[in-house]
Amino acid sequence: MSQFLETAIEAAKSAGQLLRDHYYKDKAVDAYEQYDIKLELDVMSQNIISEVILNHFPKHSIIGEEGDNISEQSEYHWVVDPIDGTVNYFYGIPHFCVSIALKKAENDEWVLGVIYDPMMDELWAVEVGNKPTLNGKIINTSERSKMSEAVVTIGFSKSKEAMDAGFERYKKISTSVRKSRMMGSAALALAYIACGRLDAYIEDVISLWDIAAGKLLVEAAGGKVDLIESTVMKGKLSICSWNGNLPLDNTI
Repeated sequence: MSQFLETAIEAAKSAGQLLRDHYYKDKAVDAYEQYDIKLELDVMSQNIISEVILNHFPKHSIIGEEGDNISEQSEYHWVVDPIDGTVNYFYGIPHFCVSIALKKAENDEWVLGVIYDPMMDELWAVEVGNKPTLNGKIINTSERSKMSEAVVTIGFSKSKEAMDAGFERYKKISTSVRKSRMMGSAALALAYIACGRLDAYIEDVISLWDIAAGKLLVEAAGGKVDLIESTVMKGKLSICSWNGNLPLDNTI
C-alpha cells in the first residue's frame, strides 16, 4: 500500500469516526436549501480530511464540496466529498459515506480512490493499476447481463429541468429491470456497483467530488462509466455507470 493510499484511508476513517460519533446527536444546520441541507459537520468532516492529508503532504491541494485549498505549486489534487448523502445523514438514514480521490495536477491523471461507510464500517479502496478492494478483499462487478435481472439506482437532482430529464430516463428503463432504487448517495451507488450489489447507476446532474473515487472503483472492478458534461446544468456532469455487462452503452 502506498503512502498516498494509507493517507486517504486514515483521512476517510478519521472523518467517518466524527460522523459516527454525531449520528444520534442533534446536528447544527449551516443552511437549509430548497432540496438540500448544509451541515456544520460537512465542514468539520472536510477540515479533518484536509488536516490529515496536509499533515502528510503539506504542498498538496484539496478540492472539496465545502471549499478548496489549492496551491499553485501542488503536484497533486485531492478531490473530497466529506459527507456524500448529507440529507440521509441529517434524517438518521444510515446510508452515507466519505469519498476521497487523488489525481495529478499536471495531467489530471487519477491515482486512487477511497470510499468509507462509517455505519457499516465498509471501506472500498483502489489504486489505479491495481485490483479494487472492500475491507481488504478483492471485488468485481456483477456478471448480470440481462436488464430483467438488474437492480439499478437512479439519481434525481434538484432543479426542475434535472428532475424532468431524470424522470424521462427512469421511465425508459424502469419497466425493463428487476428493481430500481433511489438511495441518496452517488459515491455508495458506485461502490455498490464495484462489488456487485447494484448493476447500474444513472444521474443527469452530479459533481466531480460525488463520483471521482467511485468511478475509479467501478472501472477497476470491471465496470464502465460514461461521464459527460451535463446538458441540464452548466458546470455539472452526467453519469451512466454499470457493471460492464448490461446493454447500457450510449445511454447518456
